[in-house]
Amino acid sequence: MELKLKWWQRFLPRSAFSQTVLLIGSLLLINQLVSYWSVAVYFIKPSYEQINQLIARQINILFVDGVDVGREHLTMVDALNAKVRDDGMTVYNQKQAQEAGLGQATYYSFLSEQMSVYLGGEAEVRFSQGEKLDVWIKPPQAPTLWIKVPLTGINESDLSPLTLYLLVIGGLSVAGGWLFARRQNRPLKRLQKAAVAVSQGDFPPTLPLSGSTEIVEVTHAFNQMAHSMKQLEQDRALLMAGISHDLRTPLTRIRLASEMMVEDDQYLKEGIVTDIEDMDAIINQFIAYIRNDREGVREPDQINRLIQEISQQESHREETIELSLADCPDVPMNSVAIKRVLSNLVENAFRYGNGWIKISSYHQGNAVCFSVEDNGPGINEAEVEHLFQPFTQGDTARGSIGSGLGLAIIKRIIDRHHGKVKLSNRPQGGLKAQVWLPLIDKNLYN
Repeated sequence: MELKLKWWQRFLPRSAFSQTVLLIGSLLLINQLVSYWSVAVYFIKPSYEQINQLIARQINILFVDGVDVGREHLTMVDALNAKVRDDGMTVYNQKQAQEAGLGQATYYSFLSEQMSVYLGGEAEVRFSQGEKLDVWIKPPQAPTLWIKVPLTGINESDLSPLTLYLLVIGGLSVAGGWLFARRQNRPLKRLQKAAVAVSQGDFPPTLPLSGSTEIVEVTHAFNQMAHSMKQLEQDRALLMAGISHDLRTPLTRIRLASEMMVEDDQYLKEGIVTDIEDMDAIINQFIAYIRNDREGVREPDQINRLIQEISQQESHREETIELSLADCPDVPMNSVAIKRVLSNLVENAFRYGNGWIKISSYHQGNAVCFSVEDNGPGINEAEVEHLFQPFTQGDTARGSIGSGLGLAIIKRIIDRHHGKVKLSNRPQGGLKAQVWLPLIDKNLYN
């Protein structure tokens, strides 16, 4: 049964491994952002504010006695540069500042507001990074000028060790979280694969007890369950095989006895022989079911070849078999088992149909499909899912002949091939059985 997810849930990781990595990565990202913010607020910002305050004092001192623009200094820029000649500060007009790199400087609002308070008017502060860190200030005492102060002892690149430290810590944390999640996920993945194998009738070796305490307990419980199921399966197979074998002996004696009946009892003999043949067919189905179809290896084969063989074998019947075969690629299969599927489906079509059967094949995506159709009464749609259960038969519209194992055998074989089988009523009347076999050995259809 498929789970219906909300649209936003489709973008979230589904596995425990990816969820753990996402959780650790998210927590780490939050931690990095908080750390960076803390360093910026409690270390970088106070340092810049202190530098801003010292520069403001220098500027206030520069303008405290006014600026004397005389013949010696024809402009205010020249006069101010003469006053700050030994302080490392440089004064520019607007044009000179642009040529000196003001356009590449970054504006800082909080430093500008602080500088405005220190200088007693609207000021502007910018920072530019070249060979050294430069601070540009537009003082309220001379709004048309810019003062550049080089900070030779401070360089923005000096903060790279902090950034590198945070990146290294982040990378190591993510790697550690990934290794932790992988270690936790490995036994869960192994457990999931083993559970799928058990559901298909295979019983893997005992799983190793590793991982956290909870995973060890779950694995131990699974091992006990798998062992119990394996023992139950073996007991069931032995019981059914014994019953099937023991029934053949009295049936053989009854058949021999019927052969010795006099001519007057011929009608009784025919009824007995028919009953014996029905019982023998039921026993064969029991044996086929308990075998689990594990014999043989899967090799590429043509489904059309098997269909044609079944058609030729059934050519002696009075019913008509219509073939509609398309070009299909080879499919990895156990040919004997798939032929048994075809035989069972055709037998059901003969039994419940009205003299017409159609077998089709075609290539669909990553699978090869074949279908068997008849023109019988069909089945109740509500009973379709239950028909694949052992000892379950269709409704009375299609009779109640046999042991009820035919479709269960088909379902088991197709499941072992990681395929899909579907029953549906034909619009024209009758039943259509469709089987998909994947071109690769994995379940492609959910």
